[in-house]
Amino acid sequence: MTDGPRILSLLPAATECLAALGFADDMVGRSHACDFPGGIDGLPVCTQPKIDTTANSADIDRQVRDLLAQGLSVYGVDTAQIRSLAPDLIVTQTQCEACAVTPEDLQEALDGWLGRPVQVMSLAPYRLSDVWQDFVRLGTVLGMRELGEAVADQLSDRVAAVAARTAGLSPPPTVVCLEWLDPLIAAGHWVPELVAAGGGRDVLGTIGGKAPRLEWDALRALDPDIILVMPCGFDLSRTRAELPALTGRRGWQELRAVQTRRVFLVDGNRAFSRPGPRLTACAEMVAEMLYADVITYGHEGRSWVRA
Repeated sequence: MTDGPRILSLLPAATECLAALGFADDMVGRSHACDFPGGIDGLPVCTQPKIDTTANSADIDRQVRDLLAQGLSVYGVDTAQIRSLAPDLIVTQTQCEACAVTPEDLQEALDGWLGRPVQVMSLAPYRLSDVWQDFVRLGTVLGMRELGEAVADQLSDRVAAVAARTAGLSPPPTVVCLEWLDPLIAAGHWVPELVAAGGGRDVLGTIGGKAPRLEWDALRALDPDIILVMPCGFDLSRTRAELPALTGRRGWQELRAVQTRRVFLVDGNRAFSRPGPRLTACAEMVAEMLYADVITYGHEGRSWVRA
């Protein structure tokens, strides 16, 4: 631990952003989901989900919807732990009630606090430019704006380099990205941009838009060239275990992507679902999956596999 600011991250993506800016050693606590970079697992955990995360996709969706319908948070906050850590800065998010602790969840922890002042910074990226800007915002808050700008530029340039490499390879294949399997939900926000950089055309997601629910018959009608399966919060093994929710549907074997073996499983937990520095690798992964015969970045087998 350094003599720098005491930082509490309640968002995995924020933890990765802080680490990229060189502030990993200044973190005093984390969320239950923060698992990267290595070495942070020894930090005190300040949140816990109120749902059974080992349940299947349909049950998880049902649990989340039930809590939100009651006006309840999906996550519990360890008030005593946060107060004992006395952070100077708490980083969370306001984008998704189902993804991480929101500022509202922190209110109880901060109410009546008579100790040191604490600053709460909320991240809410919707597109890649917002993600890069969050590095600038974090850097500014931590007194390192120029570093934040430099990191943001590096990451943006890396995605641009992938786009330059895939430009003109072929007419962009049509792509559907699924971030949940039961019910079916297509990926939105920054994912369509990553698909475009990788040389594809996302036919469902809207850049900056929310993840849309999808009817199975609509997916069959689209019959995309490629399907990327990237359930939010699931690693590769968990995604494979949940795959029957998709492959067991009527007409699955008739889809073009299935017949041409262009259905890919992606580590949604550590990749596409986290708006942080590793989104650059996601653009590379898309390029690999779409153009495996001419492009490789070394992500196959680690972050994505064929279904």
